Amino acid sequence: MKRAVFLDRDGTVIEERHYLHRPEEVAIFPGAPQALRRLMEGGYELFLVTNQSGVGRGYFTMADVEKVHAHLDRELARAGVRITRTYTAPEAPDQPSRGRKPSPQFLFDARDEFGLDLARSYMVGDKLIDLECGWNAGVQKSILVRTGYGAELERTALPKLQQAIVVDDLAAAAEFICSEKS
Repeated sequence: MKRAVFLDRDGTVIEERHYLHRPEEVAIFPGAPQALRRLMEGGYELFLVTNQSGVGRGYFTMADVEKVHAHLDRELARAGVRITRTYTAPEAPDQPSRGRKPSPQFLFDARDEFGLDLARSYMVGDKLIDLECGWNAGVQKSILVRTGYGAELERTALPKLQQAIVVDDLAAAAEFICSEKS
């Protein structure tokens, strides 16, 4: 079975923008494409798992989100990076949702569709719901990056992070993952 790295989008791979919905506002973190390529070269499938409540709140459409993802895919492809699939939960927090993090459902869907071993896979994000998504799915480790909201979460929720690995950024997460023996 294959291994995977599940990644939050905003604050992890790209800079956090309040309700990002325009491709021209996408800013990929420095070093992120190289980190993602390193993970691919290490034998990991890459998946984005993102909550986009702006759709459910009526701020923008799923078509807007898909344009952002298409732009991000093109930019990452220039560095030789391929995201296997992007899973998006468009619901607002108060709406019923099958996959909105911290639900592990999208990780289970990826496991079933792509033959993944979740116990040898990782979740990387900048929010507690990202880490919880990974824990709920039974991944090997959930990793908090200090980019996006991560540094603030580390300061305010340290007891909740005892199971997590905390690193500076996606490059450090890739370093940790590729150095693990699994």
